[in-house]
Amino acid sequence: MHNFRQARVAWLYLLPSLLVLLVAGVLPIVFVGFYSLHDTFGGNVFVWVGAQWFSEVLRSVEFYQALLRSLGFSLLVLSVQIPLGIAVALRMPGPGMLTTVYIVLLAIPLLTPTIVVGYLWKVMIQPGSGLLYESLSAVGITLDMTSVVWTWAVLLLMDTWHWTGLVVLLCYARLRTIPDPFYQAAAIDGASRWAVFRYIQLPRLKLVLAIAVLLRFMDSFTLYTEPYVITRGGPGVSTTFLSHELVQTGLIQFDLGQAGAMAVIYFLIVLLVSACFYRLIVPAGKSRSNG
Repeated sequence: MHNFRQARVAWLYLLPSLLVLLVAGVLPIVFVGFYSLHDTFGGNVFVWVGAQWFSEVLRSVEFYQALLRSLGFSLLVLSVQIPLGIAVALRMPGPGMLTTVYIVLLAIPLLTPTIVVGYLWKVMIQPGSGLLYESLSAVGITLDMTSVVWTWAVLLLMDTWHWTGLVVLLCYARLRTIPDPFYQAAAIDGASRWAVFRYIQLPRLKLVLAIAVLLRFMDSFTLYTEPYVITRGGPGVSTTFLSHELVQTGLIQFDLGQAGAMAVIYFLIVLLVSACFYRLIVPAGKSRSNG
């Protein structure tokens, strides 16, 4: 009886969060699903079309091109930020004032709103006044934003500045939990720095790295604000990611049915990837608790 009362109290505390989740998360998905199965002619008149919009989206070349660009950018982000975050975390000093300063500096980009990040980097690449543009010009390099390579490089640099701190903080927090006797035993055995990382640190970083990869993939795959502010999807369509294609279809062309179908497919891709990472994270967490 006592446990039943505790469960009731716990659900009462959770109820506000569940209501917020219902309004902010579940209801929009339901409405998007409704749009994806109907056609509308204005005036809140909807006609059932079934899977017609899904068929059109899956036959659209633009959809697959935008999807490949989004996946390519996500893989590029992960290939840079995960190793860089691990490297920085390994070189962070022990607890002290200096570490506190480093953590604050790493947290500043994380706390910066995405729209501010976009305009900040847009200013930095302005010819004649931008800090990044003028710094590269000083060493004889011209930052050409009409070049696809330079555009992707700027977006990658911007995203790395914005989010690498998250990987660093996750890895650093996990590294601080490794007991000192592990390092002492490695020093007695004459283990190299690489051996210490491979056999002591990396195995204990697997769980937080899986979480970091999941968070960074989800964020980079759904990236919209910063590329739109900096490039408007250009040059050409080289930075028109799937999020831009979705907004273009739904808000510019006002094709709500096709945009709804695209959003559902978009959501299912993110959900599938998240489910795969969840299956990796949960067994890892269970094995740690059992160990």
